[in-house]
Amino acid sequence: MEFRDLKIQYEKYKDEIDSAIQNVISETQFIGGKIVSDLERQLAEYVGVKHCITCANGTEALSLVLMGWGIGKGDAVFVPDFTFFSTGEVVSFVGATPVFVDVERDTFNIDVVKLESAIQATIEEGKLTPKVIIPVDLFGLPANYLEIEKIAKKYNLLVLEDGAQGFGGSINGKRACSFGDAATTSFFPAKPLGCYGDGGAIFTNDDILAKLLNSLKVHGKGENKYDNIRIGVNSRLDTIQAAILKVKFKAFIEHEVEDVNRVYRLYNEKLSGIVETPVIPHGYYSSFAQYTLKLKSREQRDGLQSFLKENGIPSMIYYVKPMHSQKAFEDLNIDESNFEVTNELCEIVLSLPMHPYLKDHEIDLVSSMVKKYIMAT
Repeated sequence: MEFRDLKIQYEKYKDEIDSAIQNVISETQFIGGKIVSDLERQLAEYVGVKHCITCANGTEALSLVLMGWGIGKGDAVFVPDFTFFSTGEVVSFVGATPVFVDVERDTFNIDVVKLESAIQATIEEGKLTPKVIIPVDLFGLPANYLEIEKIAKKYNLLVLEDGAQGFGGSINGKRACSFGDAATTSFFPAKPLGCYGDGGAIFTNDDILAKLLNSLKVHGKGENKYDNIRIGVNSRLDTIQAAILKVKFKAFIEHEVEDVNRVYRLYNEKLSGIVETPVIPHGYYSSFAQYTLKLKSREQRDGLQSFLKENGIPSMIYYVKPMHSQKAFEDLNIDESNFEVTNELCEIVLSLPMHPYLKDHEIDLVSSMVKKYIMAT
């Protein structure tokens, strides 16, 4: 059993994927071109925004937006404490300061009450200027943008949606990567929509920002790549990856998001009342990058993971360490009492195999093994 089975997906679409790759090789246009621009148009239409700008990976997508907004030294950027390192890393990378915010226990996403408190505390301290909120659509579930956007407007902040895990999710029909002032996603192979290497994209309705990002991602180009009008980076999506994504995007739209939600429902039916299963608020739809349980203690979580491994079932812990505890951020002034929920989650979460091609008998096996262990402890 695979934690996220990319092999079975490839086997199903092998002919289309192989043909797409071969066409790129035959045409020998490996950077840019119609395939990339067609993909960008399709992604923008799906999300429901004017512009999609592809780039080298999801981390650089975040960095590029912060660069485009001129975020830097003396600026505060508010980031959830329970997430992957890159969301905070990009803030420090551009010279700004990340301010970590605890998350909601049910949804794993940034706590909007604590977010506003963190903004007010930063203003009162007076050392940093609040500039940006970067909510994360963790495990596929969009953050609470209805409240986040109200808070941003109140304090005149920009919102950058980190949809690396959330592409395909929605709130009341409005799709992930369409919230805030700009949004990003990742095409890392294990993401809901993944390529066969690194890749990322930025989404926005801002014409000026889109033009600036298209310059920044290619060495700050002007009219062409030899006309350099600003300092930029080299962050382009390879054409082969774009060709692969075009094939996989069709499958993603046609059945994969629906299929992964079917797996979620089956897991919940079998595990509800046994362990704490994922909570999807009314009106929300998740793309289920992960299916994450909450156990009663670290001992129970670690014991369950070992038991599953003994029975040939892979599982993962997202995340073993809070953002505020990472050594890279040790110079920040951290009050440990502000991160009660994140500290608990890092002790008790465990993610089970989750992907659109998970078979019923595999779901039955995983669920029965979880139930067997929990009932015996």
